[in-house]
Amino acid sequence: MIPLVDYENRAEKLRAILGRSASFSDEVDAAAREILGDVQQRGAEAMLDYTERFDDVRPDPLKVSQAALDEAAGALSDDLRAVIEEAAANVRRFHQKQTRESWFTDDGDGTVLGQRVAPVERAGLYVPGGTAAYPSSLLMTAIPAQVAGVREIHLVSPPQPDGHPHPHVLATAALLGLENVYAVGGAQAVGALAFGAEPVPAVDKIVGPGNAYVAAAKRQVFGRVDIDSVAGPSEIVVLADDSARPDWVAADLLSQAEHDGRASAVLVTPHRPLAKAVREAVEEQIVGLPRREIVAQALADYGACVTTPSLEEAVALTNELAPEHLEIQTREPWNVMTKIRHAGAIFLGAHSSEPAGDYFAGPNHVLPTGGTARYASALGTDDFLRTQSVISYSEKKMRRDAPQIAAFARAEELEAHARAVERRFKKKMLQKKD
Repeated sequence: MIPLVDYENRAEKLRAILGRSASFSDEVDAAAREILGDVQQRGAEAMLDYTERFDDVRPDPLKVSQAALDEAAGALSDDLRAVIEEAAANVRRFHQKQTRESWFTDDGDGTVLGQRVAPVERAGLYVPGGTAAYPSSLLMTAIPAQVAGVREIHLVSPPQPDGHPHPHVLATAALLGLENVYAVGGAQAVGALAFGAEPVPAVDKIVGPGNAYVAAAKRQVFGRVDIDSVAGPSEIVVLADDSARPDWVAADLLSQAEHDGRASAVLVTPHRPLAKAVREAVEEQIVGLPRREIVAQALADYGACVTTPSLEEAVALTNELAPEHLEIQTREPWNVMTKIRHAGAIFLGAHSSEPAGDYFAGPNHVLPTGGTARYASALGTDDFLRTQSVISYSEKKMRRDAPQIAAFARAEELEAHARAVERRFKKKMLQKKD
């Protein structure tokens, strides 16, 4: 049963929800560290040993052949293929709007300053496997990398009993034109991408969601490689007034609760009758769900229907939660949105159900979790780009600025810095000083 929480009693529930950020037990951290160290030392042999231990299969070869990729794409039903292709087009169109150009300025005396935008050379994508398939996560990670112009994209995903990643993941990889696909998952896959383990090369950035061991491993290799984020359990907040339909709100809460026993699904509303009606609708709709036990655990531990004294307090509480997904189901959702400061993705209006963002609309579904929407953003094209400052000083400008540069350097007691600019114009004086 999802708890009904009064505004004045919200503190304990908030602590539970916000306390489920991407932190790991000592055992998970230690296990990830051991696996990473072993992969760094023994390479592919360690990667295969752990895959056999955790996935009950020893893929041979680790790299999926082009024939297997083509076969998986050919096995797709026409309907599912059309859905994936249309979703991919939507995602690509959205992320193409995010592209940036290099720029340069000339101050008129021959000095040019600017910023060069360049993609990372090699990206590693992690797509979860196990009991479920996530081709949508492949779309959301591969397409921004492609739009950014990444030269090499390497995909890792856990193998099924046949030694290959899930066929829907393989098919999606083929439709996207990906050639470097490997049947490996878990912390060992993160290690292979970070350190290199034939045939998996070391990459510059690792992106994509995974279980606690994957997330812990990503955090531990950060610095050697870049990562997108350390993802925590999924979450949704529905901010609603009395105009919202209880059965639709309940359905959207359940859609996130089925992800994980630690997922959070919260209704925030100033209308107590709505909260009670949503609670009843959740109990009706949970019956018959294939993942009912997971849903029930998530709702009991990290779910809530919170009632507030006013819509203003509901907005303030939503900002405090800084949710990964925020649905605004009110009479004037666009007006309410202007008061939202912290959210990963915002869904406006009764028909903007969160799964539309997960699969089809176009914006990225790799989002900040655990309150990190206070400072973090959705995965996008920028995550695969670097900016390089460009400085081309003319003699005239250096002559004019050299005294100021030297003075600043000496203020920091860096004499060689000062002399580096002065030498260009005061060589005789510096020789006398020497």
